[in-house]
Amino acid sequence: MTKREIVKKIQKILNTLYPAPPIPLQHRDSYTLLIAVLLSAHCTDARVNKVTPILFAKASTPQEMVKLPVDEIERIVHSCGLGPRKAQAIWDLSQILLDKYQGQVPASFEALESLPGVGHKTASVVMSQAFHHPAFPVDTHIHRCAKRWGLSSGKSVKQTEKDLKALFPEKDWNRLHLQLIYFGREYCQARNHQASLCPICSWLQPELEKSVST
Repeated sequence: MTKREIVKKIQKILNTLYPAPPIPLQHRDSYTLLIAVLLSAHCTDARVNKVTPILFAKASTPQEMVKLPVDEIERIVHSCGLGPRKAQAIWDLSQILLDKYQGQVPASFEALESLPGVGHKTASVVMSQAFHHPAFPVDTHIHRCAKRWGLSSGKSVKQTEKDLKALFPEKDWNRLHLQLIYFGREYCQARNHQASLCPICSWLQPELEKSVST
């Protein structure tokens, strides 16, 4: 099989398994999504989804968030890891949104990545899921799957993002990002992965081995 044929078959399987994948982080709008994604760094979505309802009950807008002391934010989010850093970033970015953006989350990569605690992946998720701008955020699940499937060298998340963007149609990036996350969690885990039981690895690994041998 050619790489193009492999990519088409992968996408067909993902579309069958996850025709309309939901956003895994609970949120109400672009601001609460931004906060949830920030908290998800080095933390599971399941943990974040337990924490954010408590936080958003107290403050779900930048105006409300800056009224909370940073140590109170930290008490709420500490179980997500990096509590002091994340709490300070949440307060600081909320103040910046008020000062520079009329309390609104900006819809540009440059503006988002200038906010405290917001890196390229977080900005990509917000641009993709809140503003429906074509983006391909790469998390650990996507990075792992892309390397296993021979779609990227796996040397860096940045390289994986570039490689996947070159392989898949831009119009599908936003959905593919979510599909790959769910697939990585359900079928293509990091540990105890059984290729024979994986809907993609079961047929793809022999193809990859064949291409190496030839």
